[in-house]
Amino acid sequence: MCGIAGFISRSRNISKSKTNQILDRLNHRGPDDRGTWSSDNITLGHTRLAIIDLESGHQPIATPDNRAAVVANGEIYNYIEIKENLSREGIQFTTNSDSETILQTYLRHGTNGINQLHGMFSFAIYDHKESRLILARDRLGMKPLYYAELPEGIAFASELKALRPLLGNNVKINENSLIQYLQNQFNTGRDTIFSGIKRALPGEIITIDKKLNIHPIKYWSPSSIKTRKITQNEACEIFTPLMDLVINEHIRSDVPYGLFLSGGVDSAVLLSLIQEKQSRPLRTFSIGYKNSSLKSELAGAQRMAKLFNSDHSEIEIDCGQVFSRLPFATWATDDLMRDYATLPTSILAENAGQELKVIFSGEGGDEVFGGYGRYRENPLLSSLKNLINPGSGGFRTRGQWRNPAPNKIFSKTLMQASNAAREPFQRAWSSAPSHWSALSKKQYVDITTALPDNLLVKADRILMASSIEGRTPFLDHRIVEFGLSLPDNLKCSKATGKVLLKKWAERYIPNDHLYEKKRGFHVPVSEWLNNTLLDRLEILLPKNPGIQEWFSPEEVKRLIHSQKKRKNATREVFSLLQFAIWHHIFIENDGANPAMDSDPMDWI
Repeated sequence: MCGIAGFISRSRNISKSKTNQILDRLNHRGPDDRGTWSSDNITLGHTRLAIIDLESGHQPIATPDNRAAVVANGEIYNYIEIKENLSREGIQFTTNSDSETILQTYLRHGTNGINQLHGMFSFAIYDHKESRLILARDRLGMKPLYYAELPEGIAFASELKALRPLLGNNVKINENSLIQYLQNQFNTGRDTIFSGIKRALPGEIITIDKKLNIHPIKYWSPSSIKTRKITQNEACEIFTPLMDLVINEHIRSDVPYGLFLSGGVDSAVLLSLIQEKQSRPLRTFSIGYKNSSLKSELAGAQRMAKLFNSDHSEIEIDCGQVFSRLPFATWATDDLMRDYATLPTSILAENAGQELKVIFSGEGGDEVFGGYGRYRENPLLSSLKNLINPGSGGFRTRGQWRNPAPNKIFSKTLMQASNAAREPFQRAWSSAPSHWSALSKKQYVDITTALPDNLLVKADRILMASSIEGRTPFLDHRIVEFGLSLPDNLKCSKATGKVLLKKWAERYIPNDHLYEKKRGFHVPVSEWLNNTLLDRLEILLPKNPGIQEWFSPEEVKRLIHSQKKRKNATREVFSLLQFAIWHHIFIENDGANPAMDSDPMDWI
């Protein structure tokens, strides 16, 4: 797990200095090592978090004749098998690194070789012979990759914050992405919150030729998955060896690893599967809240820890700890995403990072196996919603800011961009195969929008801010293909989601834990965003330059005052607070990081 960066310039004398400038902002992703490689008008850069091949895994990795070089972020879980196959064909390796298999696979099979890679990755290969730069991102978007077209060339990096200084003072917010953040809590698609910086999309290869023309192609999409006609017993028989293979590949590591253990199903399943493959107790971590009426997950997590004899730690946090983490979490996620869970996850990562470099978590289980309640909505209600707000089958039809608030608070520019909020969901719904069920289409919408640009932003960026690699076995593409291929009755029933996964897991997990009502990873923000904080916010927030540009300061003040009276300040106020902090860090300044804990009001 690492940070990658590079610059391909229109002249021959600036690529190395630009790349080093980018790398300076990626030290947290790779505190163990740093390197660059240059050829012609391009420099590739790398900051390393050493997980595999601790001794000889330095990057960039180049061929002996300097024909090609690679920088990679992530893990190729089947690197051992790939290396064995290529070695039989006479290919010689210079390291034991999983990243070298990317380069050698490309040299042997070209860009088609990416289909052989199992894992989470973003990488860049420069092919001197073909005079081309190749950027690629894993199938589900577990590892991030951004690029920017600049007057002097094209830059790429693992995080937005690394490219932000290259924009100088001429940095602009993309209003479509901002309205998506406000209404959906994240922005998604090719465009980012910064005008001029783009995303490489999940399952995509981008080729940049010697004239710096950009050519993106998709090499994988969940839309190609076909629904199986299969019984529950048949599905379990297929899933058992598949999950065993995936876990065996995922636990390959030259450093110790642990698990974030919630009170839910997915992390408990991972605990059971990983623990049976090792003799030592697996290190596990859970988090809960002091002085909150929210039901804690600590008891459920502790029960699973005792059941499987893990080496378990519980962390309890209070209001002050949560809100003091907001500036750091906002910097860490950088692509303006509002998810309360980033705050406790950051505290979990900080604690785990004191002893580990690798953490497993259960992200993806709900999207892949049909766990969310929104997947089980009454079809008549979905039809009604689709009549009122057509284009997505009644799914994700309403934004988080409800009328009349937007008309009063949002600027004219934001209101003109309001249709952009639902556009990603409409586009995804229409691009899903027409013969798919409504449930499969809902999964597809989430897997191509909210998963890479909300859930996985948290899973990657928040952990990497504490120099931790996150591993998510449920998002192995083979598990995703299996889960999406299941018939609806093995995904959802009227009573529960994840039907097949829970039935299969009965061999490991007690039924009362498996079938307990789903709670999700909640944070008691509405309890803690109290009048003491709101009094300060009512004074400071309207003065923020970002609030003044994109909102009505007077109406923002009225909103805070009215929610104080109702004692119900929630996501609207929080989203404005987070935007103001983000604006201060990335627009008024160039993205330098806050301390892990600081007063949010100092960053408005």
